Amino acid sequence: MVTRRSAVVAWAFIAAGAGVLAMLAVGPPALRAPLTLVGVAGAIWALTYGLRRNAAPEQRGPWRLLLISALLTVAAMVLRAVVPGAAATPPGPMVLLPDAFVLPAYLIMGYGFAGMLRRRRAAEDDPARVDALLVGLASAFMTWTYVISPQLGEADVNVLRLANSFFPVIDVVLLVLVAQLALAGGARQPSLWLLLGSSTAMFVGDFVFTLRDGLLVHVSQHTVDTLFVAVFLLVGASALHPSMRTLTQPQQIIPQDLSKVRTVLIALVVVVPTVITTLEPSRSILDGAVRSGLCALLIVGVLARVVRANNSQARAERSIRRRATHDALTDLPNRELLAETIAEWGDRAVAGQQEISLLFIDLDRFKMVNDHWGHQIGDELLCAVAGRLGTQVRENDLVCRIGGDEFVIALATPSHSRYAESLAERVLGEFARPFRLSVGDVVISASIGVAKSLGGAHALELIRDADTAMYKAKGSGRNAVALFDTSLRDEVRDRMNLEQALRGALERGELSVHFQPIVDLGTGELEGFEALMRWRHPELGAVSPMHFIPIAEETGLIVESGAWLLRESATQLARWIAERPGEARALHVSVNVSVRQLRDGALVDVVRDVLAETGLPAQALWLEITESGVMEDLDTALATLHALRALGVVLCIDDFGTGYSSLSYLNRLPVGIVKLDRSFVSQVGESGANEPIVRAVLAMTDAMNLRVVAEGVETEVQRDWLRAQGCDLAQGWFYGAAKLPTELDDWIRPTATV
Repeated sequence: MVTRRSAVVAWAFIAAGAGVLAMLAVGPPALRAPLTLVGVAGAIWALTYGLRRNAAPEQRGPWRLLLISALLTVAAMVLRAVVPGAAATPPGPMVLLPDAFVLPAYLIMGYGFAGMLRRRRAAEDDPARVDALLVGLASAFMTWTYVISPQLGEADVNVLRLANSFFPVIDVVLLVLVAQLALAGGARQPSLWLLLGSSTAMFVGDFVFTLRDGLLVHVSQHTVDTLFVAVFLLVGASALHPSMRTLTQPQQIIPQDLSKVRTVLIALVVVVPTVITTLEPSRSILDGAVRSGLCALLIVGVLARVVRANNSQARAERSIRRRATHDALTDLPNRELLAETIAEWGDRAVAGQQEISLLFIDLDRFKMVNDHWGHQIGDELLCAVAGRLGTQVRENDLVCRIGGDEFVIALATPSHSRYAESLAERVLGEFARPFRLSVGDVVISASIGVAKSLGGAHALELIRDADTAMYKAKGSGRNAVALFDTSLRDEVRDRMNLEQALRGALERGELSVHFQPIVDLGTGELEGFEALMRWRHPELGAVSPMHFIPIAEETGLIVESGAWLLRESATQLARWIAERPGEARALHVSVNVSVRQLRDGALVDVVRDVLAETGLPAQALWLEITESGVMEDLDTALATLHALRALGVVLCIDDFGTGYSSLSYLNRLPVGIVKLDRSFVSQVGESGANEPIVRAVLAMTDAMNLRVVAEGVETEVQRDWLRAQGCDLAQGWFYGAAKLPTELDDWIRPTATV
């Protein structure tokens, strides 16, 4: 609203100024003095008001200079009006008095324009500067040839007339400075055009004034005064318009091709003076020397433009090259430069019997840093890691960032050297020291894979091998170093084949649901089943869940297949419940929920829809979650778990004892069942070392009113010991393996007990 109001004031001032100029140009002579006074006073007001209203304090400097220049010019105008002989034509000695104000005014105005240009444009190699210089030199040539030089041959020439002849040259410099504001690019708004118009009017006024003083043309003083009033009004309007801010603010400069108009202008400013010098005889030795010198300067200016353009292009290409080969955040070399370097080293490695080694470094759980503190702190940590890695390598080693939290150190060493392994261990030790960030000390570990080549290996293959070794280190528990060997490549190949085969397995009907009985230890009755996903491939045969479930989890396929498992399990249990007599014990089905599903916002809706479609009682559906899956993102997991619990389903902690096993966390989770991991059950009843742990877990869960399911019960001794300790439920090979629904008829009949 304020900007719009300022624009309205500016346009109103421009309209009023146009009226003043029209009246001044064609009105009666009696109004000329009052109108001149009104125009100049209005311009001074507009400059002062616009400066204070529109410009930020730190951007007012150039506009203050224009105001000072205007005040000095007003002082010169007053002196010409009141001092006898100060406005005489041809000029006399008294002209020096107003000129003592005019010359500083021009210099200050030029400095103000230069300040605008400096603030507005950041590019030092912008060709607008050279183009402006060429225009200035050409104007100086024409002024010398047709204004100054002819006066030198006149008998009544004096120093004052010669001095006044140079004012158009100064105007050209000012005009060129303003023109650069437009030529350099950025926003071209009304204030810029008004300022350009004022500079043009000043040049025309001074040129006409010079011709008049030189007695070369007959021009009235009234015409000159009108032009200078226009200069005042245009400068005032420029300051009054709110777009004046753009003249002192950095503008985005977009490089453009040289336009036809600009090309023709450059050609003319060089060709015309050269042609004139060649065809028109010089009036004197001085005239010839000046004209030749100005032509030489024009040629040098064009040469400077060519050199500057070439240098600018070279710098741009180097900048583009660096951006293409270096990481924008850390300024480390990226994957492209790494590949080029390895290729160069490979050519020398064979001849020099050297070995190329890569350390592939991946930060462990870096996502948690971003999730907890935000991406800004994550970027801060990446820069700190880059700096620390740089301190651990030799001068010729290469530290790169090739991905989000992935770094690579490339080095060349004598064959069979263990320097790469020792460097990897040293880097791992460096990560034990906290990184000092703006949020405080942050500790993060890393997994490092090491791959080597004696030369000749393709760069991308070596990077891939190091990446493979890194995943081996991560699979070993993170914060570790792993060396690549060919068996890892076979594992990756097999894993990729398995992943491709898994895609589409659900659509092809290769997945099935097996159910393992869960038994009440106190009565021996069937309590329910755990639903387990199984995959039989037509060529690979039965694929172990230990192999395909992690792949489904990593690729996200587990979300779709997990929803299918949930729906199939609930449908089957609803069918069994319908087949059993009404007095039979209620059954449940227990279904595993992966970490990916837990993070997926659609899980609650999927469970709600399954319950509605199958008619299964909510308490008959148990959902199993792992401790580690919950703890990776506790807040998100808690929100999902509470929403699921609100539906009435029963939540279970799976594999209890292998993860965090914290009482404080367990107390926060809305769970009703704890499943004791098979590793703690395997030796109970035989005075095994885990018996005290199992007793403690049973006592703890009893105090918290939680039921316990013992997994992996395989012997009668284990069953009896668990029953004696008060364990609620059990499952395992002792009761039976997971089977297809058609193979569980004996369990479904209510008489089936164990």
